[in-house]
Amino acid sequence: MAATGSEKQGANGVKSFYVSTPIYYVNDAPHLGHAYTTVAGDVLTRWHRQRGEKVWFLTGTDEHGQKIMRTAEANDVTPQAWCDKLVEEAWKPLWEHLNIANDDFIRTTQKRHTDRVQEFVQDLYDKDEIYKGGYEGPYCVGCEEYKLPGDLIEAEDGTKLCAVHKKPVEILKEENYFFKLSEYGPKLLEFYEANPGFIQPESARNEVVNFVKQGLEDLSISRSTFDWGVPVPWDEKHVIYVWIDALLNYATAVGYNENPAKFDETFPANVHLIGKDILRFHAVIWPAMLMAQGLPVPGRVAANGWLMVGGEKMSKSNLTGIKPQDLTSHFGVDAYRWYFLRAIAFGQDGSFSWEDFSARYTSELANDYGNLASRVAAMVGKYFDGALPASAADGEAEKAVHEGLAKAVATADAKIGEELDFQAGILAIFDFVKQVNGYITEQEPWKVAKDESEEGRARLATILYTAAESLRAVAVLLNPIMPDTSQALWDSLGAEASLGALAAQPVQDAATWGQLPAGATVTKGAVLFPRLEEKKD
Repeated sequence: MAATGSEKQGANGVKSFYVSTPIYYVNDAPHLGHAYTTVAGDVLTRWHRQRGEKVWFLTGTDEHGQKIMRTAEANDVTPQAWCDKLVEEAWKPLWEHLNIANDDFIRTTQKRHTDRVQEFVQDLYDKDEIYKGGYEGPYCVGCEEYKLPGDLIEAEDGTKLCAVHKKPVEILKEENYFFKLSEYGPKLLEFYEANPGFIQPESARNEVVNFVKQGLEDLSISRSTFDWGVPVPWDEKHVIYVWIDALLNYATAVGYNENPAKFDETFPANVHLIGKDILRFHAVIWPAMLMAQGLPVPGRVAANGWLMVGGEKMSKSNLTGIKPQDLTSHFGVDAYRWYFLRAIAFGQDGSFSWEDFSARYTSELANDYGNLASRVAAMVGKYFDGALPASAADGEAEKAVHEGLAKAVATADAKIGEELDFQAGILAIFDFVKQVNGYITEQEPWKVAKDESEEGRARLATILYTAAESLRAVAVLLNPIMPDTSQALWDSLGAEASLGALAAQPVQDAATWGQLPAGATVTKGAVLFPRLEEKKD
């Protein structure tokens, strides 16, 4: 599997570790599925920032196409007014609410994007990569895609339906311009062979390879039956196909044809995070476009699975879209960020249920993690007046904790930072939390505290230092996933004053023992994860 580190060099220094989400279609407000991919991108980029790397995280909105136009018409507003309203009132506020630390937010109606799209397509036309023709076939407005026969399912009355949206396709016939995608099949297969980690997971890679082996058809890259899109520069009776427009955001947002230095230091993306339903666009069409233009291909396209409710893909069209705020208002933002990456293996479909979220929250966050933090702070306060004692002498029990931490850090860094296996990385951290809980249970500091001899006090100091120093490392490791509660724990341990900002602590160095100094002021703050029955809905 190819690494996702920022080892490549830009013209002016180290290349940024560049991660993107899809740009989301603004026909409606965001739901859990959109937020799932965006939180994953945020955790990945926060992790790399805490490695000390230069990072660029891009998200945004896809605002052209027939579906947007029809939605706007149904709401009796212009397409631009509809997009502006949804972006400013729904999409951007949600990312702020979920603590998404993106570096840029691209909108495909922005001039910085539309001008560059026209230039890119004009270049391909000038290189004879685009020609004029006609096309007739089944089209799904929801997908904004012409469908192949294998992409359709049949209703009981014989009507052909889109397999994704379960809605009838439309038969369209129009004059179009075509990109010579069929010529890139052999080049793509050669690229996949040389870069086996380009597409994740393996099932997605196999799907794409088999699709390309069947032979590619040339791609219609313009539409002439409506006008909500970027005009084709040499023929303004046409607008550029919304997917060509959309895919180019990954280049236009980082300076394509506008800021060469930034473009060279950022492009291509190390990781494109996408939903599996848009896999072919990103793993077939996008690399072919880049090859045609002589530009580098991204490092990896990682397709996450679908969030399912009642056996159906979560979506507005299926009436299963759930607002993230429905959950954050009950569980909190940090628990929300943690839950989906913890409960679902990235790349696989996963079912959401309120009951599962509640059970995991109570067991792992409130009981295991939150209770550990509260107990340690309370005991340091009770037995040492809130001043962290120095560890006297580490025995076998303490060495086991050190080894457990080293294993947790190595596993989490590899799984989250390199393999995009968020679930395994989070489990490694929480396995260590369980180990520390077990250590305290076995060492029984409340009993040791009854021994007021010098040896007893020294032993109690060692136990509590070991627990507090373990929590220091846990705060560092969980900061990319749960930044607010990690900061609260960091403050509780008195780490800000002695070690500096939490976000500046390298995750790969979290296992270095003894960073939290003796004498640090430990305070018992608010409960990190209140019991659900104590929370107000």
